[in-house]
Amino acid sequence: MMMKKSAWIKIGIILILVGLYVFIEPLQFSVRQVVLILSMVDVTTMKYYILSFGFWAPVVSFFLMVFQSVAAPLPAFVITFANAALFGWVKGALLSWSSAMCGAALCYGIARFYGRSVVERLTSKFALEEADRFFERYGKYAVLVARLLPFVSFDVVSYAAGLTSIGFWEFFWATGLGQLPATLVYSYVGDILVGSVRTFVFGLLSLLSLSVLVVALKKIINERNRQPGCKERGLK
Repeated sequence: MMMKKSAWIKIGIILILVGLYVFIEPLQFSVRQVVLILSMVDVTTMKYYILSFGFWAPVVSFFLMVFQSVAAPLPAFVITFANAALFGWVKGALLSWSSAMCGAALCYGIARFYGRSVVERLTSKFALEEADRFFERYGKYAVLVARLLPFVSFDVVSYAAGLTSIGFWEFFWATGLGQLPATLVYSYVGDILVGSVRTFVFGLLSLLSLSVLVVALKKIINERNRQPGCKERGLK
């Protein structure tokens, strides 16, 4: 009976959300507009969009980041740059980091509540399988390592973590620590960016990826050297 009740609750939430989107035209228009702006990877357009809400701009930015997290794989750095340009790099970083944390927690909760089949529809089966392999390789350090790797989707990792045995607070703190460096860097340069954002982001992400790759390879080599078989071969 409890399982039937739980299933009806899950279905009910989905139906309510779908109904709101289908029958409320302003909401439908806003969602499409946000998806389009994020897909454009245009910081200036995003900045003016957030600014158009006046006093409510920080609140709108917060919910944009949360929406971006759930609707993977839309880019988050566009919002981070816009926040820095609008609110200064310190306040912008705090806004981006806190909203990203909220989005990550929501993704984790959705995965815990709905399970793998729904998560595959929100992301993709291929992306989730890639995340599975990542968790198998790094174990309890997977969340922290994934947050440090710029080319690994934050949102897919958040969903995938919710399907593992990793506890919420372990996931939450690893997420907070892991994504803090990138948030600070993006925010610091966000309000002085000119020219091509894509070029800057690609260069910065490449540099961060190489740094994390070196650390990850060192960890793997050290673990292999500690294996009994490796020690025996070394003595011969």
